[in-house]
Amino acid sequence: MFDFIIVGGGSAGSALAARLSEDPDARVLLLEAGPRDWNPYIHMPVGFYKTTKGSLTWRYELAPQVHQNGITPLYPQGRVLGGGSSINAQVYIRGNAEDYDTWAEMGCPGWGYKDVLPYFRRAESNEKFSGTYHGTDGPLSVVDQRHPHKLSKAFVQACQDYGIPYNPDFNGASQLGTGLYQTTNRDGRRCSAAVAYLRPASRRPNLTIRTGVHVSRIVIERGRAVGVEIGSDGRLVTERASREVVVTSGAIGSPKLLMLSGIGPSAHLASHGIQTQVDLPGVGQNLHDHLDVFMMYNVKNVDSYDAYKKARRKIMPGLQYALFRNGPVAGTIVEGGAFCATSKDLPAPDLQYHFLPGTGVEEVNDTAETVTGNGCTLNGYFMHPRARGAVTLKSADPRVPPSIDPNFLGDPYDVERTIDCVKVGQEIMSQPSMAKFIVNEFMPGTRVRSRADYEALVRKIGRSGYHPVGTCKMGQDEMAVVDPQLRVHGVDGLRVADSSIMPRLVSGNTNAPSIMIGERASDFIRGNRVGAA
Repeated sequence: MFDFIIVGGGSAGSALAARLSEDPDARVLLLEAGPRDWNPYIHMPVGFYKTTKGSLTWRYELAPQVHQNGITPLYPQGRVLGGGSSINAQVYIRGNAEDYDTWAEMGCPGWGYKDVLPYFRRAESNEKFSGTYHGTDGPLSVVDQRHPHKLSKAFVQACQDYGIPYNPDFNGASQLGTGLYQTTNRDGRRCSAAVAYLRPASRRPNLTIRTGVHVSRIVIERGRAVGVEIGSDGRLVTERASREVVVTSGAIGSPKLLMLSGIGPSAHLASHGIQTQVDLPGVGQNLHDHLDVFMMYNVKNVDSYDAYKKARRKIMPGLQYALFRNGPVAGTIVEGGAFCATSKDLPAPDLQYHFLPGTGVEEVNDTAETVTGNGCTLNGYFMHPRARGAVTLKSADPRVPPSIDPNFLGDPYDVERTIDCVKVGQEIMSQPSMAKFIVNEFMPGTRVRSRADYEALVRKIGRSGYHPVGTCKMGQDEMAVVDPQLRVHGVDGLRVADSSIMPRLVSGNTNAPSIMIGERASDFIRGNRVGAA
């Protein structure tokens, strides 16, 4: 018997397990479907381009995207201890104050910016910033990039040429601006949630971490979650929790597990022969994500990171990293950043850009023109999509992946702002500070001219930014799944605490907010006041 069972060892689950196990009297079980984070590519910052394409992910495919000519792209999600924080590009972005104040206005009191900021600070150990907006002694290491590429610096200058102000701290007083991203690294290695939280906590006798464990359902007795059912050696075993079960399986896994357990839209559950425990129509709904578009350029007068694809060019960087933990292998590839608004009337930015001094992370298709093998990439997305999709079951068999449909470009407003994103990106890349390095643009290229061309382009090349949220929405309306303390409506002893609870997608990458949610959940459960130990 455990006091707490946490299902999902990703960003939020790692933080939650570590915090709950600070109480020596609390027996905590953390269950993760994937393996331990032993793969060496996880810990080399540059290795994320490999980790996102291999066995450390759930190899999901999207449902046919109606507004993208029916494409079914791969949709990898972290399947390893640390979850997305073990495979991502390590960009540290929280979103902005308006995001969280909007949550509060949407029926989530206690989730305004002033409420969540102390938890971001508690999580963070920032090597550079302190004061009002930053923590310096938390478990999560946040650092400046050690050796940013010359092209990344030129990108930041080009943004300023365009009129975007320089901003040394996207997570400070204002998000607007351009600069180099801070990253979740420590001494030249990835600082995932598993490294930051679980590695020190794993020595505690009251914390049990099990990997390679597939949870098939939450066990509910007389309206209360009392444990979970897992597969073990070809049979089903129940692990029981005397206090709470907390689901932290992410925006895809959490609604799937709730529905398999009889918590969700009753008609949908009945169609798969699942008996309804609690009729919650919002489970799996409200899925939304950033749609990433990218621009690629051949460059001159400098070697981009593409040069290191050649075997002979890998030797010296490998030695440099092995000996000194620096050089190209210690780089995250995603280096330059910018946040700007498509209208002066907006209270905060609605576009985000990631600059990569190399190509190859994004797939080049037949839209592209001539590729020289020495290039750079600008990724961008509209941060506040209006379209909503859903995660639904294909089967009552836990081994069958769910149907995942973010309904990309399902709202005309999203189409217009995504086109704006491409055009603004092209304008930035044409500025003098960047133009001196550019040979030509090969994606989208010279064939995209008219507005119809741009619309066809974004429908063809747009792909997920891998920031799914919203499928177990927090709130108090009829489509809400959890209340503002993350308790599942209609079930005692059960919470959800991960990116799925976000009622609206934040302005930027979702790893840091997911860790914050895990931190907050620990205080809700322990009854602590904000920032209390």
